[in-house]
Amino acid sequence: MNPPTPRAWVRLPSGRRLDLMSPDPSAWLDEDLAIRLARTYRWGGESVWPWPLSVAQHSLLVLALRRQWSDAPLSRSDALLELLHDAEEGLLGFDCISPLKDVLGLSFRAVSSRLMAAIFARYELHAWTPAAHIIHKQADLVAAASEAVHCIGWPIHEVRDVLGIVHPVLDVDPLAETYGCRPWEPWPADVAAERFLGALESLRAVELGQLEAQA
Repeated sequence: MNPPTPRAWVRLPSGRRLDLMSPDPSAWLDEDLAIRLARTYRWGGESVWPWPLSVAQHSLLVLALRRQWSDAPLSRSDALLELLHDAEEGLLGFDCISPLKDVLGLSFRAVSSRLMAAIFARYELHAWTPAAHIIHKQADLVAAASEAVHCIGWPIHEVRDVLGIVHPVLDVDPLAETYGCRPWEPWPADVAAERFLGALESLRAVELGQLEAQA
């Protein structure tokens, strides 16, 4: 008898299946992505708060920073790029800490790349321009430095000396005013999922309105 084919798919909250090795861009619902990102935790799940910090909340923080720093409103495409920049981690259910990525090697990176390609296809994302990617990485690293101190408990000098992040640590949480939440406190998974989904649906509604205007 031939050995059974190894299972390479995961069951999603909606009951659908996602093949991690050959992801179909239509396999998941937006709700699936929001829930899985809200249940995927940064910093290895460590937190000085009752809840760990989700990738969903981090994604909203990076989007908020990019909007703060932009002289003009971000386009729908640019805003979606920011919101979904770590979306493959939610589909995979794993936010790999940076030092471990090199250990896991090319196979792990290939799986992540295929998932991200499916996300780009699903949401019709364009590739980063070099200039936009530089600003994105600045926002991502400022968010990371701030999270490390306020959410995880790293001393500022260790953020620089151990984590190698030289970007500034924010005092003010950009999400606190938007959502009326306690600054830097990680949200429960259901709250993070709801807020992420709201942002995603809002941006997709902009896309639908633009298509209707062109019709």
